[in-house]
Amino acid sequence: MTITQLHYVLAVAEHQNFTKAAQKVFVTQPTLSMQIQKLEDELDVLIFDRSKKPIELTETGRKIVQQARNIVNESDRIKDIVDQQKGFVGGLFRLGVIPTVMPTLLPMFLHSFIKKYPKVKLKIEELHTEAIIEKLEDGHLDAAIAATPLDLPNIKEQVLYYEPFVGYTPPGHRLHSKSKLEAEDLDLDDILLLEDGHCFKDGILNLCKATRKSSDQHFQLESGSFETMIKLANEGLGMTLLPYLHTLDLKENEQKNIKMFSEPNPAREVSLIYNKSELKMQIVEALRSTIAGVVKGAIAFQNVKIISPIHKK
Repeated sequence: MTITQLHYVLAVAEHQNFTKAAQKVFVTQPTLSMQIQKLEDELDVLIFDRSKKPIELTETGRKIVQQARNIVNESDRIKDIVDQQKGFVGGLFRLGVIPTVMPTLLPMFLHSFIKKYPKVKLKIEELHTEAIIEKLEDGHLDAAIAATPLDLPNIKEQVLYYEPFVGYTPPGHRLHSKSKLEAEDLDLDDILLLEDGHCFKDGILNLCKATRKSSDQHFQLESGSFETMIKLANEGLGMTLLPYLHTLDLKENEQKNIKMFSEPNPAREVSLIYNKSELKMQIVEALRSTIAGVVKGAIAFQNVKIISPIHKK
């Protein structure tokens, strides 16, 4: 049994196809198939059920894959230890970012990070929290930026910043004249929401502590875009809630529609999260310090109340 064979097994388990797995690990399909066959012969078990399309793991195969991930992670740790001893900060680093953080945070830190750590090759994916958790646990991401707390046994969290919720209430809206908002002011039948899958939407639902009721509304809309919700609000179709950093790039006339909440400001906790195996921690720390440095000047709120990113139905 070799580490290489275990890499091949993990690739096939991920892609459920020998040809695609071979491409992923940069070998020919016959080479990959032969090595997996040798491993199965050595163990005297079938890891994959080749009669199924797509290929499936056998019951024993599922247990082998789970252990193979642990072994491969531990073998990666050896190189990681050497890199840390040498003070080397470089190599491929796969980072997931949730959609409600990506457009505002990424431009703030990415240029500085690349300039300071030119040997790091960042591969960044925009993913919802559920996909991020799955990829972190499967070893397909090194770290991610997401709303927390998640309180998962296999995931560690380092808080980056606390980002307040703010209201966007255009002229003519019932809350436009208020100097400060209260959670009690909010009516879900009056709020334009992000679509399902966004933890920022779940945070709003938890802030309101209610679900949308049936009403005589002419329409219901859930969008994947803050820009869409702002434009609809400007047309008199309701209000919306935004993360604070998103308001910094609004037009001057739109800035007048921003309403802060009374203290403690409802806020989301945004963290750098990673697998408990703690691989590539030198790059994780480089990201944390870079992001914390640029965000510190943009968000200076002290009195905040953290709203859970998980919707409690």
